[in-house]
Amino acid sequence: MIPRFKKPGQVANPHLKKEEFLEEHNRLSPENLRATMPLLSRFREEKPLLFQDEDWPIDKFRRPFILWLTALHRS
Repeated sequence: MIPRFKKPGQVANPHLKKEEFLEEHNRLSPENLRATMPLLSRFREEKPLLFQDEDWPIDKFRRPFILWLTALHRS
């Protein structure tokens, strides 16, 4: 039987440090959605409920970060 859907890829290490999150996010993003360390710090200050510890799991934070970033660019 042929599977109908591809399984989503697993992130090798879901417990990324802030610098690793930034590197991975920028690698996956077009130029207009690239981030900087100050932007990540501001995101963390404005969304404290997302953060339980110092980890930056890409699968958990990337989508909220992109939505926050695009809203920031509109204003």
